[in-house]
Amino acid sequence: MRRLAILIAILALIAGAAYYLYGHFLAKGDPGYVIIGYGPWTLESSLVILAGALTLAFILFYAIIRLVIHALRLPRILRQRGGRKRSRQSQEALITGLIETAEGNWEKAEKTLIRHAADSGVPLINYLTAARAAHSRGAPEQRDEYLKLAHEAMPEAEIAIGLTRAELQLSDKQFDQALESLSQLNRIAPTHAAVLRLLHQAYAQMEDWEALRNLIPSLHTNKVMMEAEIKLLETETYSALLKQHAKSGDPSRLRKLWENIPGHIRKAAGIESLYFAAMIEAGAGWEIEPAVRASLDRDWNETLLVLYGCIPAPDAGQQLAQAETWLSRHGNDAVLLRVLGKLAVRAGQIEPALRYLEQSLSIEPSVEAYQLMGDLLLRQNDTAAACTCFRRGLLLASNEVVAQIEQNPSGESEPAGLETEALD
Repeated sequence: MRRLAILIAILALIAGAAYYLYGHFLAKGDPGYVIIGYGPWTLESSLVILAGALTLAFILFYAIIRLVIHALRLPRILRQRGGRKRSRQSQEALITGLIETAEGNWEKAEKTLIRHAADSGVPLINYLTAARAAHSRGAPEQRDEYLKLAHEAMPEAEIAIGLTRAELQLSDKQFDQALESLSQLNRIAPTHAAVLRLLHQAYAQMEDWEALRNLIPSLHTNKVMMEAEIKLLETETYSALLKQHAKSGDPSRLRKLWENIPGHIRKAAGIESLYFAAMIEAGAGWEIEPAVRASLDRDWNETLLVLYGCIPAPDAGQQLAQAETWLSRHGNDAVLLRVLGKLAVRAGQIEPALRYLEQSLSIEPSVEAYQLMGDLLLRQNDTAAACTCFRRGLLLASNEVVAQIEQNPSGESEPAGLETEALD
């Protein structure tokens, strides 16, 4: 625009000069006279011819200058045009690569993305997408090479590259490498939500419940998960820790863990039962007997009732007497009657045991009650009646197995836990 204005100004100046000459000389019939001398040389001409010659000379000079300028700029112009062409091609290649990746054409997408990565305005996307494509086709070494190139192309994007690396390592079950990558990212950005989320996934997949427990406060503080999700995660984590500590058989570890469990988690369904079961399995059942009784008085629960029957008391008769106090409120509870029968057997009171077990079976048959009844009948040398009880128990157990198979035809197992029946 500026050049055009200059050219118009020059043409206007020439037109003004021509008009002046015409008005003062040609219109009066006087062409003017000009003589130019330089050394031995002399040039004579009319003013009009000289003005025309100077105008032509100026135009020619201007054209030459413009031609020289364009010639000097030509390499840069060609480079710019080539750069724009390559940039356009790289954008098209990026779009093509993303489409191929979405369609699952990993190898083709990888080649397309890498071929034009150097000319891309955003090479990071090319390399990261190519790394995902290489990972999907099972080429971890090529994946890591692309991630290295991504870091060289844009070192300031270390977190994005590290997150991609950790995510791909996790999906490939390379837990140690993933934790190393995430630990480095956590040192750089300890409050980064995506880093914390992947750390949560890594610990959960590795079943490193202690590390996950230490991570929960950061997940909560940085709002990585919703409040309900945090509570669910806490419940799952402490449940797993209780099961894990139960295998150690160390009651002191269990007590210490229980003291550190937040109050709202202790009140969650099943957590208290897990603790009681773990303590019983660790041989410290009588220590938690008062707590089990208090829980039953507060909230009548079949699981807690079964656990109470699993506590090996130093005085079995006293324990039986304590349990019999619940008959006034729960006299028709088949589980309570079964537990009373079990405690009576342990206390050596055979007749009450038979009575409680018969009442329990009349209300609701169970495999355990049939087994206890059969054992008592064998002690009394009533082999036929004992065999009948055992047969009925086996039949009931087989029916329960068939019912479970029908309810879960896919064969998927339920989450592992401390089964109270295993303690009986």
